[in-house]
Amino acid sequence: MDLFQSLADWWNNLGVSFYRCFIQEQRYMWILKGVGTTLLISLIAVIIGLMIGLLIALCNLSKKKGLRLIGKVYTDVIRGTPSVTQLMIIYFVIFATVDLPKFFIAAIAFGINSGAYVAEIIRAGIMSIDKGQMEAGRSLGLSQGQTMKLIIIPQAVKNIFPALCNEFITLVKETAIVGYIGVEDIQKQSDFIKSATYLPYMPLIGVAVVYFILIKILIIGLGVVENSLRKSDRR
Repeated sequence: MDLFQSLADWWNNLGVSFYRCFIQEQRYMWILKGVGTTLLISLIAVIIGLMIGLLIALCNLSKKKGLRLIGKVYTDVIRGTPSVTQLMIIYFVIFATVDLPKFFIAAIAFGINSGAYVAEIIRAGIMSIDKGQMEAGRSLGLSQGQTMKLIIIPQAVKNIFPALCNEFITLVKETAIVGYIGVEDIQKQSDFIKSATYLPYMPLIGVAVVYFILIKILIIGLGVVENSLRKSDRR
């Protein structure tokens, strides 16, 4: 009887905590606002990361030592330092006197960070394409740049798309540190809820569930896109 009573009390307390954290004063809207901020930062960051990654990948594949050196230094520095440290340096040092929204600075920081990893993904994808493809393009009268743009990269995209999707999903989770510079993402909103309710556990559990659902939706959506890209490969 005591066990059932304990379970009933625990369930009631859980319900009260849930109500206070998410229903009372419509605090669930704080979380939804955080979801929008997180997705916006991640989307901008992945676009910046793709542009930087492509340039650095081409530098790493270049025959010119200077370009290869630039690519290697960039990749080594970014991959060798913590993302939270990079975020702090970019916000408090590089953009300290620049009047830009905090979320945009955070997106730039994560885009720069992601660019180093995307560069390696793209480089591996390009190298996976048979060298005969470049020779075929050149024999058709295309320049090396045109061959890369029209023949090599489109084929490489199919090979690297799953890895790029994984990088985007990783970005969504890594942005949880943007609260260090005051950006009101999902994690930061949970901190506000904890401060308002003095309940430390329920906001954290709620955020974990929100991240899980968000990532699951992204995995399903990106999986659909990947399958559509693979249709042309099926016989």
